Amino acid sequence: MNRYPVWKYAILVIVLLVGVLYALPNFFGEAPAVQVSPAKASVKVDAQVQERALQALQSAGITPDLVSLDGNSLRVRLDSPDTQLKARDVLQKALVPDPSDPPYIVALNLVSRSPAWLTALHARPMYLGLDLRGGVHFMLQVDMQAALTKRAEGLAGDLRTTLRDKGLRHGGVRRDGQTVEVLLPDEATLTAVRNLVADQFPELQASSAPDANGFKLTLAIKPEAARRVQEQALKQNILTLHNRINELGVAEPVIQQQGLDRIIVQLPGVQDTAKAKDILGRTATLEVRMVDESAEARAAEAGTGPVPFGSERYLDRAGQPVIVKKQVILTGDNLTDAQPGFDSQTQEPTVNLTLDAKGARIFRDVTRENVGKRMAIILFEKGKGEVVTAPVIRTEIGGGRVQISGRMTTAEANDTALLLRAGSLAAPMEIVEEYTIGPSLGADNIERGIHSVVWGLLAIAVFMCAYYMLFGVFSSIALAVNVLLLIAVLSMLQATLTLPGIAAMALAIGMAIDSNVLINERIREELRAGVAPQAAIHAGYERAWATILDSNVTTLIAGLALLAFGSGPVRGFAVVHCIGILTSMFSAVFFSRGLVNLWYGRKKKLKSISIGQVWKPDADKRSANPANPSK
Repeated sequence: MNRYPVWKYAILVIVLLVGVLYALPNFFGEAPAVQVSPAKASVKVDAQVQERALQALQSAGITPDLVSLDGNSLRVRLDSPDTQLKARDVLQKALVPDPSDPPYIVALNLVSRSPAWLTALHARPMYLGLDLRGGVHFMLQVDMQAALTKRAEGLAGDLRTTLRDKGLRHGGVRRDGQTVEVLLPDEATLTAVRNLVADQFPELQASSAPDANGFKLTLAIKPEAARRVQEQALKQNILTLHNRINELGVAEPVIQQQGLDRIIVQLPGVQDTAKAKDILGRTATLEVRMVDESAEARAAEAGTGPVPFGSERYLDRAGQPVIVKKQVILTGDNLTDAQPGFDSQTQEPTVNLTLDAKGARIFRDVTRENVGKRMAIILFEKGKGEVVTAPVIRTEIGGGRVQISGRMTTAEANDTALLLRAGSLAAPMEIVEEYTIGPSLGADNIERGIHSVVWGLLAIAVFMCAYYMLFGVFSSIALAVNVLLLIAVLSMLQATLTLPGIAAMALAIGMAIDSNVLINERIREELRAGVAPQAAIHAGYERAWATILDSNVTTLIAGLALLAFGSGPVRGFAVVHCIGILTSMFSAVFFSRGLVNLWYGRKKKLKSISIGQVWKPDADKRSANPANPSK
């Protein structure tokens, strides 16, 4: 009746071992470290970089505790903060000879002291939030003037296309700063273009003046339209930062506007600070341009002549110069998706782009008109462009699906797709303030938060053992297992623990012990009714299960509502709360039942169980009225 099959005990043992394994890294603490990450998508951190870093550290007399490659970053663990600062300066000097164009980012960090065998099993400690351990704080300055310049460039291109479609002759359309200038041959054309601008470009205000060859029409963005452009640029950048941080997997980030042109980003408990700075600091945008095929351009590529007027010089991934025209055909704004993949014929890593309707139409027309010519796809990072690929257009490409490739590794394809998928920035941003902040409420909060959970657990365990005897011991063990599993699950999810999360952990302890109280009291009721001990244990667990399930499901619904509609600390509370409910149901019902079955299940002639005093009111009345036992 009260026996588990061997496979159930095996499951309980496996769950317990996994819980211990993944909760263990949280007890080793953290050590100061220096992290080296690539500053560009085309740069790789590999064994060669590791060897250079080790040689530089040895030359400076620094012996690291551990040097490891973690993905595309190098982590050097050190014994003290003083050594950490010295090692950072040494690595910065050795790996970044030109600070104006850094190939690597060298940043201070904290890494777990967990043994290598635990790390190899992907057992890592959970993060601590800004209110417990601190995190990384960034202040980003949005270049609003660049946003207006970018908008003016787009309007110039649209106006050029519209004039061509309407058949209006002009002497050229060019952008001068944040204004657009149109050269027109006569007054009639000037009037027609003015009417066209007023009708189709309401955000532009026009002014004209005589010119040597006719008239010059100057178009400027209206002040109210400029304000809208700036507001939209700020909103789009905030959204893009959200997307990029989500790609990083950072829990509970804080991204908020400060003033008219600044954004605050706080990454609580983040460990990979170098990667976070790299992703946030990039202004990666994609531009599609035609390659200049003229003889002057070929001479410029060979280094024997200047770059032709209207063209620019960029390097490809192999370091070879490519002369491309300044006119931008498509930008990252026309992208709806970017995913890494492999070419079906060559099996080379690629990035597969999906364009919106406007981008697909433009791309189809351009490829139809330029068959046999080269098209360059340029990736701009931190203001510097790099030609990802410059293939020859073989045929018209429709459908809005484009595949780019060109000497990319799988990691580079993934990184490039991540940046493009996260969205292009409406305006460049610069990190004007960066620091790692300590606990906002002080290290005392960590100690008090942990003490509140530990002392609450001990107080409940003492009460349960005193009131329910041996069943109280079982309940206390199950309660400890619940806390262990909760920490293990949070660690496996790499969640960020904050003070509200600690409060949710304390609440989870109360929820777990409530289930055991229901079970123990139900067993007592069965014993009062005269049921045999083995049957009372079985009935107690079976009949209490429905009540436990109902109460936990309703509480879980409230937690899911907090998770869905809350933000910041509320979501942190909700995550721990929901996970705590699930682990408490497992530990309070299944694990404690396993302990009870292991202790009492094999006793066939069980006469009594240790569950505290079982009060029997009928027996008390009989002892008080011996002459009338029926009352």
